[in-house]
Amino acid sequence: MNRFPRVLAVRAGYDPDQVDALVRRIEGTLGRGAPDGEPITADEIRAVRFRTKLGGYHEVAVDFALQAFIVAVESRAAEGGGPTASRAEPSYEEHAARIERAAFRAGRLGMGYDEDQVDTFLDRIVATLRGTTDQPVTPGDVRAARFATVILKPGYAVKEVDTLLADLAGVLETRSGR
Repeated sequence: MNRFPRVLAVRAGYDPDQVDALVRRIEGTLGRGAPDGEPITADEIRAVRFRTKLGGYHEVAVDFALQAFIVAVESRAAEGGGPTASRAEPSYEEHAARIERAAFRAGRLGMGYDEDQVDTFLDRIVATLRGTTDQPVTPGDVRAARFATVILKPGYAVKEVDTLLADLAGVLETRSGR
């Protein structure tokens, strides 16, 4: 069963078997299918990591669905219909892991941000969130980040990168206590 769109066979995406197993467990927790193991919490969904496989599920589609499932599981728990799920903000480690899982679509019409520049900057943000750098990235650095635009070569979709960076600026503001 294909629950999500797949990437081209020459590209790696999330392992469909792992994703499908998790979705069955989530659907069982939400009462949308037969229970498949223990009920799952929103925190467990946030912490999940998938292997990658050539021709696997498109990462952005799966990540988007998981965000919706987190909301559904938290809502069900708040209504007393499921396991208690923490409503606390994700930890900095969880944000760092989300960055590492991030997958951006290719830029439209052969134009997008330079992948190496974006990846390097995101690595700096991960190091900042984990406290493993002596030169942490500030929210201002994130808002001021600019990347070269590439044409007719691999590049990340501009809007997707900008959306993630706007969210991360807010996370770093929280971290710095501003």
